[in-house]
Amino acid sequence: MDRQLPAQVQIGVNINMLDIDQKPDGTLDAPFVFTVNYTPSIAQISIKGKAKITGSAEDTKKIVDEHKAQKSPPVQLIQAVSNVAIADAILISRSLNIPPPLPPIPQPQTAPTQPVKQADSRYTA
Repeated sequence: MDRQLPAQVQIGVNINMLDIDQKPDGTLDAPFVFTVNYTPSIAQISIKGKAKITGSAEDTKKIVDEHKAQKSPPVQLIQAVSNVAIADAILISRSLNIPPPLPPIPQPQTAPTQPVKQADSRYTA
C-alpha cells in the first residue's frame, strides 16, 4: 500500500566521527555514522563505515594527536566522508521513494527592475 508523503518534510543530516585508529601500516581508520532523519518521521537512513586515511607520517601523527586532544577531525576528512555518504543516502532514498537528503536549491532572486534610461541624443555646445 503506497502512502502519500506529507506536504512538508524536514530533513536533518548528522555525521559522527567515532574514533581515529592508527594502523601498523601507517594509515588511519576513522569509523563514522552518517544519519539522515525525516520529520515527520517517515524514514531514517543510517550509514556506518570506516574512512581510510593515508598521508605522510607527520600528517597522520598530527591527526591522531589532535584527536587525542579532543579536537575536531580535519575538515577534509568530514567533507570526504560526507560526500560519499550523501551519495549513498540519495540512492537509498530513491529506492525507498522518499525525498533525497539534498539542501534546497535557492531560488534566484530577481533584482527590482529599474527603468532603463534612454541615452540623451541632444548635443549642447
